[in-house]
Amino acid sequence: MKKFSRREFSKIAGSAALSSVLPLASCAQKQDQKKTPNLVFVFSDQQSRDMLGCYGNQDIITPNLDRFATEGIKFEHCVSSSPVCTPFRGMLMSGQHPLYTGTISNDYPLLANNGKYFGHVLRDAGYRTGYIGKWHLRGGDRDRPVEPGLMRYGFDDTFLTNNCHVDFRPGKCFYWNNDDEKSFFNEWEVYGQTRQALQFLDECTTDQPFALFVSWHPPHDWGIFPDSLVYKYDTIPELMQLYDRQKITLRPSVEDTPAVRRAYHGYYATCSGVDKAFGWLMDKLKEKKLEDNTLVVFASDHGDNLHSYEYTIAKNHPEDTSARIPFLMRWPNGLPKGRSSDLLISPMDMMPTLLSFMGLKVPDTVQGQDLSSAILKGRDDVVDSVPLFFYNPQWCGVYTNEYTYGVGEIQHFARNAKGDVYLKTVPLKALYDKRKDPHQLHNLFDEKSAHSLQREMQRLTKQGMDRIGDPGISRKEIDKVYLYPDGRMPQDTQEPGFRGRPIDLIKRY
Repeated sequence: MKKFSRREFSKIAGSAALSSVLPLASCAQKQDQKKTPNLVFVFSDQQSRDMLGCYGNQDIITPNLDRFATEGIKFEHCVSSSPVCTPFRGMLMSGQHPLYTGTISNDYPLLANNGKYFGHVLRDAGYRTGYIGKWHLRGGDRDRPVEPGLMRYGFDDTFLTNNCHVDFRPGKCFYWNNDDEKSFFNEWEVYGQTRQALQFLDECTTDQPFALFVSWHPPHDWGIFPDSLVYKYDTIPELMQLYDRQKITLRPSVEDTPAVRRAYHGYYATCSGVDKAFGWLMDKLKEKKLEDNTLVVFASDHGDNLHSYEYTIAKNHPEDTSARIPFLMRWPNGLPKGRSSDLLISPMDMMPTLLSFMGLKVPDTVQGQDLSSAILKGRDDVVDSVPLFFYNPQWCGVYTNEYTYGVGEIQHFARNAKGDVYLKTVPLKALYDKRKDPHQLHNLFDEKSAHSLQREMQRLTKQGMDRIGDPGISRKEIDKVYLYPDGRMPQDTQEPGFRGRPIDLIKRY
């Protein structure tokens, strides 16, 4: 397979979203930074764009993030291209498509020795690096530490994670310490992880730039009630007491039932806990007089359907509830204040854009578009579309400012004749006009009047897939060539018998 440089790839593939863009100058080329900026990248898990007050939710209590949104740039169209945890994180850390990194689905490891990743660039530029919270880039068994070395991808200074664990209760939540032992928090997980982040910031000085990633698992669910197939979100009393369950406004796309109201109650409560912890971090930056020269980002890895459209899977879908995420950015020394942007941005764009803001070289392996210049110039029109894709089982589509399109197969929890819960695979056919139908209640896919639109969305979808070399096959088919004969997943590219990246193997398949 011919290997493309980043510049050549950008010419044929457009943005990280593999979309059509106008030529952009690098922020690093345009800006004369007097001082190297710090970076604090904070992200929650499974928090939809509409679950913050600054995005129009009048019920949810998120004052710290709402204020933060007025102090920097609020992006209206940030899209989790493959709306599930590991693929997002792989794209964020590498700037590459999952078929190039191995992160095609949850618990598939991000391959090592596959180009410079985010942490590598920061470390090599002299940054003090920190990663705290959920990782979910260590493949296979979740209940094990991530040892120092290759699989930390450059985060060599402070690294405190539980990899992936959904019991957030005091005394149950934990992290792996420096001796690879479980160390338990005596408070809600988000608060415990935030105190670790505060300690990291306390140890920072103005003599060395730092980059801190903080990854909270809530508002992610922690289970499902088998009798109702509704997700569990209940959390600590101090957060649950913030809301009157009966007064919460549900999405128009969800059926109002007691079980669903309970889910919304717990979800809103955990979102408020995330907001409180975010406020602690911002207060610490101010206390340390670091806020002016620190680029702070808030995002989420994907959204939560919260039972919209009667879906019994919380994510994995093309609708905004699952794929559209918050993205807020503040840097007093380098970014405009109080702006709302319609620029389309995907996870693959985040690494190159942030590195460019920081004056750091973007690796040639990155497939994402550096959008820093567009952001500074207010050019919200430079990206036409962001591809959507999912490999379990398989669907693909496209997101534009006006439309969302997806076609393939998805899965739902269902019951068989005996009442047992199982995963059922069903067809996906989705086409929404978001400007006329912001809650995506009217699916246009089978309407005759939308046939020409459907063909255009399919053309954009196929165009994006062709550019990346994606043949549109399912995870099951990829596994035939990617996994070892005994079914094991690769851990890194130095492992004996490593079979290659999914994209290379698919082309031979």
